[in-house]
Amino acid sequence: MRFIKIIAVITLFMVGAYALSMYYFVDESKNFQIEKEIDYPVDKVFSQFNNLQNFTRWNNFFKNSQSIDIDYYTPYEGQGSAISYTDPKNDTDGEMFIRYENPNKTLRYQLFEDKNENPTLVDVKFKTLSANKTKITWYVHTPKLSVLRRVQNFWTEDRFAENIDKSMITLRNVLGNKVEKDNQLAAIKYDSLMVENEEGKLLLGINVSASNKKDALYRNIVMNYNKVYNYVTMDLGKKDDEFGYPMLMTDADNYKDKEVSYFIGIPLSKKMGVTDNNFSFRTVNPSQNYVMYYKGTYAGRVKAIQQLIQKAKKDEMRFGDVQQTFIERPMEDQDVNLKLSLTVFK
Repeated sequence: MRFIKIIAVITLFMVGAYALSMYYFVDESKNFQIEKEIDYPVDKVFSQFNNLQNFTRWNNFFKNSQSIDIDYYTPYEGQGSAISYTDPKNDTDGEMFIRYENPNKTLRYQLFEDKNENPTLVDVKFKTLSANKTKITWYVHTPKLSVLRRVQNFWTEDRFAENIDKSMITLRNVLGNKVEKDNQLAAIKYDSLMVENEEGKLLLGINVSASNKKDALYRNIVMNYNKVYNYVTMDLGKKDDEFGYPMLMTDADNYKDKEVSYFIGIPLSKKMGVTDNNFSFRTVNPSQNYVMYYKGTYAGRVKAIQQLIQKAKKDEMRFGDVQQTFIERPMEDQDVNLKLSLTVFK
């Protein structure tokens, strides 16, 4: 009995010492700011922050959990928009609101976590550094904590900073794909032959052999594109703005053959685990290409490919694969919108 009393006194003393140290040496709330720069225009960046459906796709807090369930509330974008979330696996839930918006300049978020009636306030300011560079500053004010919970303030800033670091990597990938798509659409000149230096790409897709009869080949391409798209979006959980245009790789002149072998894939930013053996990664090396944009029936692309090959032969260039990039996703019984690229070299 005496031993129990001694333990109780020691425990009471330690709790008291802890409470006193928290009271006198640790602030009941924290204020801090974090600054980042990103190489994209402010309007492109801001739209990823004021649209909460966009925001949850790249923000690591939401994106990193496979078990989180998010509900979105109108108006979905800008001041007054809100979400609620619950994550049973990680035993957390909360609500997030946009309380104030000054377009392309300022946003104020209010975040309620785990039934805490006091919110975390986050002001995010956007500053244009150049036409293609934006500075983002987070001003964070955490809620007041009781003396016994105040120890959390020791790691709040580090946890927030780590989340931003991981989120910025994904945001750059998302914006990179968006800007690349916008630039490609703006630069299209149909039926004009151009020379371009193409960057390397990493494709996730499938190898296929198919009949080259009039409509059978295109139907096969549509079917296999849908397989790749469904795997990337459903099994890998990727959103449309996280990857580039689908690309089909094939020999330059196999349009003459009775059977065509091709690889159709979707560009991703990095390799990841693939559990289905039907799918594989393929690296497309940087190259110089002869390029034509074509819009019409899929069968009609042959004339454009022949023009690319004739140009290469005229210039005494050797050539490799033809890359067929679908600017608009391939759909059965519809015309295609293609970027045809013939890899050339001396």
